[in-house]
Amino acid sequence: MAPAGAKRGILERLNAGEVVIGDGGFVFALEKRGYVKAGPWTPEAAAEHPEAVRQLHREFLRAGANVMQTFTFYASDDKLENRGNNLSFTQINEAACDLAREVANEGDALVAGGVSQTPSYLSCKSEDEVKAIFKRQLDVFIKKNVDFLIAEYFEHVEEAEWAVQVLKSTGKPVAANMCIGPDGDMHGVSAGECAIRLVKAGADIVGVNCHFDPLTCVQAVKLMKEAVEKAGLKAHYMVQPLAYHTPDCNRQGFIDLPEFPFALEPRILTRWDMQQYAREAYDAGIRYIGGCCGFEPYHIRALAEELAPERGFLPTASEKHGPWGTGLEMHTKPWVRARARREYWEKIRPASGRPLCPSMSKPDSWGVTKGHSDLMQQKEATSQDQLRPLFDKCSATQ
Repeated sequence: MAPAGAKRGILERLNAGEVVIGDGGFVFALEKRGYVKAGPWTPEAAAEHPEAVRQLHREFLRAGANVMQTFTFYASDDKLENRGNNLSFTQINEAACDLAREVANEGDALVAGGVSQTPSYLSCKSEDEVKAIFKRQLDVFIKKNVDFLIAEYFEHVEEAEWAVQVLKSTGKPVAANMCIGPDGDMHGVSAGECAIRLVKAGADIVGVNCHFDPLTCVQAVKLMKEAVEKAGLKAHYMVQPLAYHTPDCNRQGFIDLPEFPFALEPRILTRWDMQQYAREAYDAGIRYIGGCCGFEPYHIRALAEELAPERGFLPTASEKHGPWGTGLEMHTKPWVRARARREYWEKIRPASGRPLCPSMSKPDSWGVTKGHSDLMQQKEATSQDQLRPLFDKCSATQ
């Protein structure tokens, strides 16, 4: 269990050099459980199935997470009304805040209110229009008194800057995550320049989330850190990557992989991969370490176990998990008992069991980004006439 005592804020913890463990990926986890629809990826489950969201929060807390992010990914009003959706903005955002706070109060966790990129920006709406969308979501976070704010999952640094500027107006600590790799954002702005611009916009914590695997994301944050320090600026650093191996991704990340989103399972990192990631991130000077899509509670537990010496305690979920497989000492079969050691699991090269499958894929690389007609916001559901040319283009590239 975490040490007893009053909760301290996110910057107090990071300023003291402490490790903060983030939570994992809600939209993918809840889609697999039947509570989120793939495609829109919107978080109405916070209002419709609060028991499911509460339970996932609780499992991440038990696994060692210090932060409960509100399940408000893609919960801006324009996204909730996009392509056939017609969902209650206020009800979803308020319910998400209440659930995160309820579970955070069960342990030593903070609540982070999160905003993400908007259909309005991709549709070339003005800065004032996009900022107004962030402001409406922010009003709920202020009403519910979240502990800090996160702008995450931004493909374009310009929109991320706008989000940070709005969030910073509250006086609360602000974290900002781009969903980019070492090559930079979708308009070619380098990872380092993205970080500098976010810090200048007011972000206290900068980093990356989603789109790429852990070691790729760590490399991107290293570039951010180097650039910020070279510019004479100061910030804390965070990383919340995918739980999937993505060595074959291009600038767009895993969304371009032909397996996205329903056939990614063969790419999932093991718990031992996660321990390596936690150590790499820590050694790079990153102190806020968590996960995004694909991260389940056992992945977060692996981060917490790897960094237990630095944190000074193990998570509650480790009560049922022997370090480096030592629980296998109790197994009936002797060859399985022989695997109860670190050396075995550090050297394992897991097979997929799929003899006819390649080890990597060819990304789709359609090159569609901000301003393209296919990304324009519309309230009506996507029509068959709109889908047909997309199907034809997809078939032609397979």
